[in-house]
Amino acid sequence: MQNSPPASTKPSVPETEAIPPQETLAGGGGGDRGDGVDLPEATGSEEPGLPDAVTRKEMAAESDEPGLPEGLSRKGDGENAAAASEPKPSVAKEEKEEQKPNNGGAAAASGEGKMTCDENGVDEGFPYARPTVCELSGDIRVSPKQKTVYLVNPSGAGGFDESGEKRLRPYARKDDFLLPGVVEVTVKSTPSAAAAPSCTKQHTVPAVVFSVAGYTDNFFHDMTDAMVPLFLTASHLKGEVQLLITDYKPWWVQKYTPLLRKLSNYDPINFDKDDGVHCFPAGFIGLYRDRDLILSPNPTRNPRNYTMVDFNRFVRGALALPRDRPAVLGEEPGMRPRMLIISRAGTRKLINLDEVAKAADELGFNVTVAEAGADVPAFAAQVNAADVLLAVHGAGLTNQIFLPTNGVVVQIVPWGKMDWMATNFYGQPAKDMKLRYLEYYVGEEETSLKDKYPREHTVFKDPEALHKQGWQALAGIIMKQDVSVNLTRFRPFLLQALDKLQE
Repeated sequence: MQNSPPASTKPSVPETEAIPPQETLAGGGGGDRGDGVDLPEATGSEEPGLPDAVTRKEMAAESDEPGLPEGLSRKGDGENAAAASEPKPSVAKEEKEEQKPNNGGAAAASGEGKMTCDENGVDEGFPYARPTVCELSGDIRVSPKQKTVYLVNPSGAGGFDESGEKRLRPYARKDDFLLPGVVEVTVKSTPSAAAAPSCTKQHTVPAVVFSVAGYTDNFFHDMTDAMVPLFLTASHLKGEVQLLITDYKPWWVQKYTPLLRKLSNYDPINFDKDDGVHCFPAGFIGLYRDRDLILSPNPTRNPRNYTMVDFNRFVRGALALPRDRPAVLGEEPGMRPRMLIISRAGTRKLINLDEVAKAADELGFNVTVAEAGADVPAFAAQVNAADVLLAVHGAGLTNQIFLPTNGVVVQIVPWGKMDWMATNFYGQPAKDMKLRYLEYYVGEEETSLKDKYPREHTVFKDPEALHKQGWQALAGIIMKQDVSVNLTRFRPFLLQALDKLQE
């Protein structure tokens, strides 16, 4: 038995809408922090899809979607004395080059520097634009204190403005509301080495400058706006790359130390605190990205044709996750395949979770129920130990990246024409990681919305109209529901999960 979404030939999210921030679960990893999201103050201007008098800031105060809510009043780590005094996490090692003044870059000090930028942010068929990324080579001098990257570039060519500058906010999501809260980095063309500041540290490896502002402190966005783009940008360098992190958060760096160590052999540089001038032979300002958890071949942003299978192997390797395939039914006498059900403390709870777990147990699964936590390695190990991952649509499903190849993902899709979001955020990524995927669409009788709104309400009569109003309408209505699945309808999907383990 397979239910299916309403027919849809285009995204159910308007192409002009900013990316909806995936909610921070209590298991999103730090949703109770006060420094996880750095956003500009609301200006009081009208927000699409909201009543005239309602601003995004007011909406955030009423919402439990921490992609926006708490973040509007949060302060960055650079302004937080406690965070500033926190010891710097050790990711790998210091570069061994001697730290001494130097007037030349590591490569072609007297030659012509070069900058090329990928500014093609539009992706036909996907509504969210990508940020600009610039790749530099030659004599490159990075002054974090001045928030400036100097490129020795006598000709002045390479896409600079009339003043010889290129300004970027190196956060890997082009969100016009978020970007003003991201540190701006200026790339400055200089006519000669003498016109650039002298080096205090010479590096022989390329640099990558990127931000962890925005929606970080949410596991979906930690992956889609930082780790997947960082993998796409730097993994081919095999660890020989220096990371410089703007909007630096010590707790964030500590949380993802195993992944950062896998990508770079050197301790990351806090771009917000460093007083030196770091010289490099090459570098990236910003990160390349594709479609959230979807990677496709592209001559500019993915010339090495990385796939989500590659990313899945990368995270499993970084966290030393042992299982690369799920259990095979019948392989061991008495073996029961393991199902992990991710619970939620906020919205979109599975109300009858205990009944679902009991039904799965009766069908032969060894069931564990857990809420994702801030300890990424520990929860990743728990996911990797499972054969089947089951969850209601939300950031917790991002944990599918830790499943063994050919594991099974079951997504419960809430009411409200969520087919495009379900497929593009989690369904297609699961298939791209060579996971076996099932999705169950909640009916009108299975959503808590039926107890809050009459059947004549737009959420039942025309839910697509709410999508057209923008993220605020979705966050305030559709994303606030809980679900209680009809076990008569749902039990066949549990059986399908068992069947897929035998394929």
